[in-house]
Amino acid sequence: MPDFSTLKKLAEDLESGRTSSRKLVEACIAKIADPAGEGQRAFIHVDKDAALVAADAMDGLRKVKAAPSRYAGIPVSIKDLFDIKGQVTRAGSRALDDSSPAEQDAPTVARLRKAGFVVIGRTNMTEFAYSGIGINPHYGTPKGAWNRAEGHVPGGSSSGAAVSVLDGMAHGALGTDTGGSCRIPAAYNGIVGYKPTQRRVPLDGAVPLSFSLDSIGPLARSVSCCAILDAVLANEPIAPLKPRPVKGMRLAVPTTIALDDLDAAVAGTFERALKSLADHGAIIERIEMAEFHDIGPMNAKGGFAASESYAWHRYLLTSKGDVYDPRVSVRIMRGEAQSAADYIDLLNERRSLIARVNARIAPYDALVLPTTANTPPKIADLADDKAFTRENLRALRNCTLINMIDGCAISLPAHREGEIPVGLMLAGAGGSDRRIFELAAGMEAVIRV
Repeated sequence: MPDFSTLKKLAEDLESGRTSSRKLVEACIAKIADPAGEGQRAFIHVDKDAALVAADAMDGLRKVKAAPSRYAGIPVSIKDLFDIKGQVTRAGSRALDDSSPAEQDAPTVARLRKAGFVVIGRTNMTEFAYSGIGINPHYGTPKGAWNRAEGHVPGGSSSGAAVSVLDGMAHGALGTDTGGSCRIPAAYNGIVGYKPTQRRVPLDGAVPLSFSLDSIGPLARSVSCCAILDAVLANEPIAPLKPRPVKGMRLAVPTTIALDDLDAAVAGTFERALKSLADHGAIIERIEMAEFHDIGPMNAKGGFAASESYAWHRYLLTSKGDVYDPRVSVRIMRGEAQSAADYIDLLNERRSLIARVNARIAPYDALVLPTTANTPPKIADLADDKAFTRENLRALRNCTLINMIDGCAISLPAHREGEIPVGLMLAGAGGSDRRIFELAAGMEAVIRV
């Protein structure tokens, strides 16, 4: 990945006068417009004029020491799932082209603006956020970090979000995560992605996929960057992040499902990271998680994603189903066959699952597992629907485990320079967000040694 700055470094440069918001925004716009880059596929819309006006405003406020935060003026991208005042929210689809422009910003967008971040544009995504791969037949598919000459998927559904950060077209990104949509593209592109405890960040103003599982989180270049953005999104104070020492960390590796059918590069990189953590004094225990066996049967009829997305899409599918990506519409339509009794069973089974898993993992600081079972596939290899389905399920599997238990999780790059990207996921029970950030900050530099 190119050596782009962290939010902390950018804030220092802005405060010292080494750069300005105007310069940062102009540089991002130039990278988006570069015909040799991925900007035309990573972004659906670029707010060039508005971003430059906002940048000048933040520079002016900083000159009179009235900047709303030390991060004021830093450009960020917004996934096309979120409302931005005056713009149409298309959710990566053509079915919403004739929708009315949003009357106000989504709360998360408004909170980023309040802190002074500059919205650079709307990023591409899997249509209606329904895939972990990141392919979009309407707006194109941005190539991920690995071997761009071949063209590998960026991960989804927050595909453009990850690529915007990877390529310096933005310095942080707003994404969503229902079954890994922040963490998968982060893993595939060698950056950091965070899924918060769902209740901490409001879902209003974002097109839903699954009301029960949707979470809103950041993608960025470091654990600290994600912690800063997460605090803004949750409307919490931005507190200094104190890394926990690796020595003495109690980490549990779930051997049930999470380690099945791993690509060789994923397995090798994950085991190397575990060895490095152990060498630095972490206490690592491999544990069976019998509860994870319950998740497959719970999702056998499509689970929450199918039932809840069908409730939202059923009328739109009737009128505009022909413009949907068939790989998306067929998954949504699985919800039509679910009964009210099926849905109530899901709610009850999930409550039981959460309680049992939380009891199981209580003795540990966190779970640690590969973010995805696979490395980023080639785009060309997924033209076949069976291949797409297989790799999509492998991408989503481990992340979905955490959404189903209402947990929080972060994906860290675990590969070394020149290796295919592999993510390591650190996860905990709902409400343990700060601990996960502190643990991740402590191990960030260790796992790639």
